[in-house]
Amino acid sequence: MSAKLTIYVARHGKTLMNTLDKVQGWCDSPLTHEGIEVARYLGYGLSDIEFRTAYCSDLRRTRQTVQIILGAKGQDDIPVIELAGLREACFGSFEADFNHKMWNSAALYLHYTSLEEMYQDILAKKISYGDVLDAVKKLDKLGMAEGFMQVEARTQESLKEIAENEIQYGDGNILIVSHGMSILSMLLGLGGDKLFNKPLENAAVCKVTYQGGEFTIESMGDMSYVEKGRKQA
Repeated sequence: MSAKLTIYVARHGKTLMNTLDKVQGWCDSPLTHEGIEVARYLGYGLSDIEFRTAYCSDLRRTRQTVQIILGAKGQDDIPVIELAGLREACFGSFEADFNHKMWNSAALYLHYTSLEEMYQDILAKKISYGDVLDAVKKLDKLGMAEGFMQVEARTQESLKEIAENEIQYGDGNILIVSHGMSILSMLLGLGGDKLFNKPLENAAVCKVTYQGGEFTIESMGDMSYVEKGRKQA
């Protein structure tokens, strides 16, 4: 039997810009008290899982989150590797603007009369997050925003790089801390679309296995680790 990796892909804790309801792609802000708390709960909830290595993007909200998770579970001595390919989608001229302005603009572009109607169709899988991200790219006045395929390509490349690097050391558990849209872009096309039925909350976990050169998505947007950790706190 070939070696098997179990990869836990978590979204970062809540940040200042999340709290202000601002668009936060390549823009960055620190975790709030609530964000620190939920990252700590996640660390407690993952306490019975021994990680060999941890990875995060090169944005500080993921660095801060991974440090808190590892500290809470008593594993702050393991390697933490930053990969730019794990960073959030770039939203171009919408960066640091209000979320509702960007998503409403995308909804109108896609011929929806309301944001809620568009969200319902995303969850009903009538349209995809890819359609919405591509709409944002087309509406971006600076020409900097990334389309879905761009984000999917770089995040999946990073995931593959991590898997191929780690599998040579045999079975193991790996932690990745990344961002909402980048996690969806990474995992939906690998089978995550079949399990995805709600938005990714801060500190939500997606579980992925890698064996024999193949990825299998086991779960998407799992908050049970946070709930478990909250009870232990």
